[in-house]
Amino acid sequence: MNLTPVLETRDLVKDFGPLRAVDGVSFSLAAGRLLSIFGPNGAGKTSLLRLLGGLLHPTSGAVRIQGERVGRGDPEWRRRVGVLSHKSFLYGHLTASENLEFFGRLYGLQDLRTRVPERLARVGLDRWAEARARDLSRGMRQRLALARTLLHDPSIVLLDEPWTGLDPHAAVLLREILEALKDGQRTVVLVTHNLSQGLELADHVAIQVQGRIAFFGSRGEVDANGFEKFYRETVERAP
Repeated sequence: MNLTPVLETRDLVKDFGPLRAVDGVSFSLAAGRLLSIFGPNGAGKTSLLRLLGGLLHPTSGAVRIQGERVGRGDPEWRRRVGVLSHKSFLYGHLTASENLEFFGRLYGLQDLRTRVPERLARVGLDRWAEARARDLSRGMRQRLALARTLLHDPSIVLLDEPWTGLDPHAAVLLREILEALKDGQRTVVLVTHNLSQGLELADHVAIQVQGRIAFFGSRGEVDANGFEKFYRETVERAP
């Protein structure tokens, strides 16, 4: 596996007025690695993920994808990134298929007649291909948003609470998709409150508290049986 950093942050800071949401975050990930980020509400996890995906501009510091600074120069880096955020970016008046076709055209994809049905089937929505997005349940919209995120086969995948709104069957589908993403080629950052699932999937683990990374380590450094206690103690110890 190539250990050259694919995704890097250096002294990353994001302020919203007097509030510092992300405070001096630095780390690097190689291709094929999955980083799970845990933390309490208000820790800055979503802001960090949006910075990684170029959806927010940092107050200071930088994000680099394969050495190229995000938000600067050639925007080709956007084609290498897929982001699942709290906003679905779906159009309610369009059907499930039409939403994927729209985003596929934005990415310049040429094989949408086969790609769109394949992606819908992958997230268990092939029977709802002609249903308007606004008529889908919350969990179905989450799955459609995941299909949108992965439509263009990004090499970097950023997922913010992907289990939100999913029923048990859909949660199993998501787990299968996340396991398939660990193909040695993609770099994945997963933000979740689901300690057990996030830890089981991870190659690296981070705990973010009040904007800072209070812990960053490899999966091998973490005791799965004692992780919940370790997580609570790390959050409580953070200044």
